[in-house]
Amino acid sequence: MFDSPSEEAAYSSIAFLGGTGPGRVPESPRRPSGPVRKVAPKDPAAHVMTDFTADSPVTIAPDRSIDEALREMIVAGVRALLVVRGEVTVGLLTSYDIQGERPLQFLRTSGFTRHDEIEVGHIMTPWEKVPTLDAQWVASARVADVIRAFKAPQASHIVVVEYAEQGGAFVRGLFSRTQLERHLGQSI
Repeated sequence: MFDSPSEEAAYSSIAFLGGTGPGRVPESPRRPSGPVRKVAPKDPAAHVMTDFTADSPVTIAPDRSIDEALREMIVAGVRALLVVRGEVTVGLLTSYDIQGERPLQFLRTSGFTRHDEIEVGHIMTPWEKVPTLDAQWVASARVADVIRAFKAPQASHIVVVEYAEQGGAFVRGLFSRTQLERHLGQSI
């Protein structure tokens, strides 16, 4: 995945908080699908964030197949997986990545010929391109602020990163455009 030790070192400060380890889903696999709590733009942003201190993130290793990744998403009831190598987050993979154009684009530009040869690391969004928000900002933000954050990158998910005082950073949570739209009762 990494071409050099220095490239791998660039990711070493971003870890995932809690979690289930690469390729494992939480003990209670399906996310709750009960009634959706309606929110207004003036409500706190934290009301629409999946907080990984309460819900363990579902993760996958970059060398797993994208077919396995999609199966894990279905089992866990999620549409995004943090891609981790050991305890380090190296990217994000969404169901849109797997079911969209990325696999075909990869096959056209690589030496691979079959869909079942494609690994998560081939089509994931690498960490440096994953849209992120600072957890400290989220703590005082409103839902309207998150709506604006989604407009800029046109992303399906935004990762929330918490920076530790002693250095390093942790993936604290995740905003999902689809989940936000459900809470709002409208498209954004």
